[in-house]
Amino acid sequence: MELLKKNIHMMHEKNRAVSQVMLDEDSNVPDSQPDVERIIQHNGMVKIEEVQVATDKVLITGQLTVGVLYIADTPEHPIHRLDIRVPFQESQSLQGAAPGENVQLRWETEDVTVSMINSRKLNLKALLVFTSFMEEICDAQAAVELHGMPEVSVQTRTLELLQAAVQKRDVLRIRDEITVPSNKPNIARILWESIQLRGTDIRVLDQELDVKGELFVFALYEGDDEAATKQWLETALPFHGTVPCAGCTADMISQIGVSLGESSLEVLEDYDGERRLVSLEAVLDLDIRLYTEEQVEVLEDVYSPVKELIPIREEQVYESLLMKNFSKVRAGERIRLKGSQPRMLQTCSGRGEVKIDEAVITDQGISVEGAVFVSVLYVSSDDKTPYAVLEGAVPIAQVIEMNGMNRDCRFTLQTSLEQLSVTMIDSEEVEVKVSVNLNAFAVQVHREPCIMEIEERELDLKKLQELPGIVGYVVQPRDSLWSISKQYYTTPERICSLNHLDEKDVRPGTKLIILKTVNGD
Repeated sequence: MELLKKNIHMMHEKNRAVSQVMLDEDSNVPDSQPDVERIIQHNGMVKIEEVQVATDKVLITGQLTVGVLYIADTPEHPIHRLDIRVPFQESQSLQGAAPGENVQLRWETEDVTVSMINSRKLNLKALLVFTSFMEEICDAQAAVELHGMPEVSVQTRTLELLQAAVQKRDVLRIRDEITVPSNKPNIARILWESIQLRGTDIRVLDQELDVKGELFVFALYEGDDEAATKQWLETALPFHGTVPCAGCTADMISQIGVSLGESSLEVLEDYDGERRLVSLEAVLDLDIRLYTEEQVEVLEDVYSPVKELIPIREEQVYESLLMKNFSKVRAGERIRLKGSQPRMLQTCSGRGEVKIDEAVITDQGISVEGAVFVSVLYVSSDDKTPYAVLEGAVPIAQVIEMNGMNRDCRFTLQTSLEQLSVTMIDSEEVEVKVSVNLNAFAVQVHREPCIMEIEERELDLKKLQELPGIVGYVVQPRDSLWSISKQYYTTPERICSLNHLDEKDVRPGTKLIILKTVNGD
């Protein structure tokens, strides 16, 4: 007797750890730069340099770079940029980690603040959140076929399986150029830049991924004219690229996270030798997970009229795809200046960051609540503060419809900002409209007893002798041809042949003649 089994490949999270790192650093203004009168805006970027895995811990080494746009303490009140770099090292406990283990790391900046200590010294405070987790491909098993046993009858059931096919991280490098419009001066130096990823679309093709989207670029710069006028560029750069992905096919189910990694702008000379070109380089980090769906017939029960077969079952955990749902939420909010802020003459650029406060399973699906935190750089009416920033939040709420969600479901939620528009209402108020993409991926987790082995024994002769040789039987509502055959030590084929019926004709109330296949002698 040979029992064939099916392996089910799944990604399994072995363990997870979350830790917070608080950075508090004082930084001096370089001697080459003027004193600080007022801070306009700042932004921060985390660069992970190394992740070392040791026994039960992960050592994270990196650097937080924060750009600060400020007004100089001089009669002309020019604006300048200062970059603060703070190295960090975090030792995070992760139970079960070992050298050589595949540990994934994700991070986000919860809060970054920059304040003045005096005109030559700034204080930086930042809260970084690191999430590390270990994943492995694990195999669940289930018996699917039985060979080498005479007159064996099997009962099967269908499993809808979601199997891990590809799991990897990769990058897409983007290079493009922006030309300064003819009505603007050449660039002497870039004072401030903002690069945002918006509206990504990733499709799985055979052996590669097709990636599309937009990079929304803003650059505030100082012109090379005599007055060193301040100008800005703002444009949306569409991109389209492919990433090789061995083993993937167009029919696979994708769960791909994309985020903007390192990015930079560099001023170049055009063909006339004038600084009118801006070169963009950006790196998109891709967290790639591809799955296949498969229907597998597994053994539910077995019996034979010549041998007693005892199935030995073990609980196996497997997953099936519940739903993959792409949802879009649009929201708007009016944001007013605070009393101490200078009034607006013109808005320059708006930047938004999506933060999800809560995502929970409900009867309707996944209830999501959060906000888009917005900062708007604008030209002010105060000559002493030529530029200022208005900050606020646009609340978002959405129920992502997911039929059949329950507590045995597992889901992941990916968010991205697709659109952000800022309209100036008056000198004290703007209207912000946002469009946020919510990409939910939900699976049903099953825990089922599956046949792993079958024990073979001789038939119970006493029990066989007690059974009548021929029986007249009326099919009951809960009966099946399988259960009747097993009860009387015969086969479904023998019952149908003897009664000149097809299996589909056996219904509640059907009268059957049943002959015992073995006599127990």
